[in-house]
Amino acid sequence: MRTTALKDKYTDEYGAVAAWGCIFSQNDGEYNELLNEAKKFGDIFEETPTGPKFFLHEPIGRTIKVLKIRKPDPSWPERGDVDFTVSNYGAFKEKHLNDKHFKLIPRDTFEMIELTEPAATVRVYFSNPPIEKQYPSFFGK
Repeated sequence: MRTTALKDKYTDEYGAVAAWGCIFSQNDGEYNELLNEAKKFGDIFEETPTGPKFFLHEPIGRTIKVLKIRKPDPSWPERGDVDFTVSNYGAFKEKHLNDKHFKLIPRDTFEMIELTEPAATVRVYFSNPPIEKQYPSFFGK
């Protein structure tokens, strides 16, 4: 709900679909608890330096099929993030990158736009290609 509220505050992408969720653990104990819970709902398909990615047996909120549990990191004090798919990434990027709340993050095989607000307890991302295309076998595409 918090990620949707943040997205809706700064964009007009009210119908954007959430496909990826990440929970940021705040300490080692919480990290282990979150891992144990996530294993009940999905299977690890990739280990990363910042934490494992799970493919969920049943989606969260009808659309989130990928969940990451992030290892504790004091530079990530928020509680988590969600990645939304927008209808026209190019137009979205052009419209929002001049806003101080948005930042472009290039990666090797994709890029994403990060939306943050200083008082927010969550982050929001918009990826290109979208999560559904990065993991087509999980989304039936």
